[in-house]
Amino acid sequence: MRLAALLLMGLLAGPALAVQPDEVLPDPALEARARDISQGLRCLVCRNENIDDSNAQLARDLRLLVRERLVAGDSDAEVMDFVVDRYGEYVLLNPTAGGANLILWIAGPAMLTAGLGIAALYLRRRRNAPEPEAARLSEDEKARLAEILKD
Repeated sequence: MRLAALLLMGLLAGPALAVQPDEVLPDPALEARARDISQGLRCLVCRNENIDDSNAQLARDLRLLVRERLVAGDSDAEVMDFVVDRYGEYVLLNPTAGGANLILWIAGPAMLTAGLGIAALYLRRRRNAPEPEAARLSEDEKARLAEILKD
């Protein structure tokens, strides 16, 4: 019985959305669009949370702004452009892969490729390098080493 109760509570415990009842739009289609847009917007206070999941006041302001723009007749793209123009591209949970961000998208793989290339060159040169004179053993030293290794 307890297991069934725990299972039921686990199934009912969905994500805790911070959207307040007074924010919900009366038109279900507009509300669905607002939720879709909100999933892609970062809470500027909580960092890696979307604005629907955040209880921060700034996230509430962003949710209200999105709904206000939708009620005014903006398309989803226009709402996103408006928010990005106002708060910067950091507000997007999935930043675009163009413009200045292109450097960030390319930098990681480029640095990895460069590092692997440098390591390969180093290992190739090290393998082909002649043995230094100091590392060579004389005949007496070789005999002494063999004697030590026997013991």
